Parts: sequence; C-alpha cells; structure tokens
Amino acid sequence: MTREDAEIILAQAGTAEDEGFPLLECALACAIHDYPFRDPEPVRLMADHAAQRLKERAANESPDDALTETMAADFRLNGDLLNYEHPGNTDVIDVAERRRGLSAALVVFYLDAARRAGLKAAAVDFPGHVLLRVETPEGPVALDPFSQGRLVLPSELTRRALLAGLTPHVADRLDLLMAPVSDRQALIRLQNILFTRALRLEDYEGAERSALRRALLDPDDHRPWLDVAAAREKQGALTGALEALSRARRLGDPADACRVSMDRVRMRLN
Repeated sequence: MTREDAEIILAQAGTAEDEGFPLLECALACAIHDYPFRDPEPVRLMADHAAQRLKERAANESPDDALTETMAADFRLNGDLLNYEHPGNTDVIDVAERRRGLSAALVVFYLDAARRAGLKAAAVDFPGHVLLRVETPEGPVALDPFSQGRLVLPSELTRRALLAGLTPHVADRLDLLMAPVSDRQALIRLQNILFTRALRLEDYEGAERSALRRALLDPDDHRPWLDVAAAREKQGALTGALEALSRARRLGDPADACRVSMDRVRMRLN
C-alpha cells in the first residue's frame, strides 16, 4: 500500500457514518501513510485471532474480564512503560509486532475485537490517557489498555482527573469522565498525539501528515487544516500553507484568525 492508497482509504472513511467506521483498516492506513510499503496482513491475522478468542471467552466470562484476559493475557498487549517515547508505540503495525504501545493505539485492537465479538465497548477520551468503556450487566466499567487492561475504579478515575487539572466538581462526575467517543474520534486522538510528538521533534513533515489524516477522517472540521498550514509554513511550503488556510476558511474557521495567518504567509511569499 502506498501513501496515496492510504489517503484514498481515509478519505472514503471520512464520508462514512460513525456506525460503519472501519477502525482497524483506517488505523492501518494511518500507519502506512507515515511509513509506506509495509505488510498489514500480520496485523489483520492477529486481529482475527483476537476476535475469535474473545468470542470464546465471552461465552463464559463477563465482558470486561473476557476483554482483559484476551487482549492483555492471551495476546500480551500492554503499555510500553520502559520506552514510552518509542515511535513505534503509536503505530498499530509496530504495536502488533512488539505487543507494546500507547493506550491510544492499544485501544484500536480492543475495540476491533469487541465489535466483532458482539461486545459493547467504546473509547473514553480521558485527560492525558485513552481508556476503554465496557458495558456489563452491572453497568459500565473502565479498563486501562496501557496497564494490562486492568479495571479502573471510580475513585481512581477521580484521582486521575484531579491530577490532570480538572476541577473537583467535574472530577466527581463519572458520567463525564466515562463519556464514550466514536471510533473515528478515538483514531483522531491518536493522530493528535502523533502531531504533538512530531512538533516537539521539529519533524514538520510528520506533523503535516498526521494533521492531513485528521482532515481526511473528519472532513467537516476546519481545525486540522490549520495544523496542516502551520506544518507546511514551517517547511517553507508557503503556497501549500495558503491552500490549507483557504480550506480551513471554507469549512468555517473564524475569519479574523484565519485572515491573520493568510496575511502572514502572503507577506513571506512576496
């Protein structure tokens, strides 16, 4: 698969309804968009086996236990505590090979297996960390894919929320702390992490690619095009930056803010 093939897949998924969003295939396309010409078949094979194993476990275990035992015990998917900044931790092809990654990448495999096994689960865009919400007969529970899929108790959710800077009256609201997001938004969260990391490393080409993937995945959002423009400007690609700013303005970016950016880029062109 080439970078152009990946963009076609992401653009098609961008127009799909959330209910039919192809999470795993889009995650693979995102990975190959960064580093093309890799073989995604081992990832698909692992995902097939995980879904089958989860179905077997879910027949005799609670949904949360079945997910934890399948993904963390049987398939050894876990957070990379020793090499948190490793670039492979955000790439689902590398994560499947190393069985280590960030929660935003690990949750892709949890969600894919849950969907195919008929379990109800969703990502939770928790401050600073992606969690998994699983519906059980006793009510929803939160799992942490980074920590071997362990159960996160309500008191721990509140503690983490306070440490992340949320106010006490928000940190006590479990309905807010465990609010589910769509699979599309879960994958966009992963691209946001990649964008932030790329900027920190001054990898502006990588930042542009991650921002472009967000734009393709959510074509009605103007904000990714602002990031595309900023990354292109850093590379000196001023005509491309102006094009991205124009797209942001057409999609509804506040006119004044966008005009300032466009004027700055035009001045550099002249």
